[in-house]
Amino acid sequence: MESNSNSPVSLEERVNAALDKVRPGIQMDGGEVWLIKVENGTAFVQMLGACGGCPASNMTLKGAIEQVVCADVPEVKEVVQV
Repeated sequence: MESNSNSPVSLEERVNAALDKVRPGIQMDGGEVWLIKVENGTAFVQMLGACGGCPASNMTLKGAIEQVVCADVPEVKEVVQV
């Protein structure tokens, strides 16, 4: 689905664009992160692959993913893994 210059970019699209910034590093470690939904200022993501069961995934979530998403999308105040 393409968005043209007349339609605003959705909140989900903006969060996914922010996730695209951290995905290469996550993928290098054999993982992936998917946006599930954005609700009430919280982005819910699923960590997959090597990140799904990794003990350090919470550090990655809070230390990298949440920082980038919250900086790029000020409406999002928190990123939570589901």
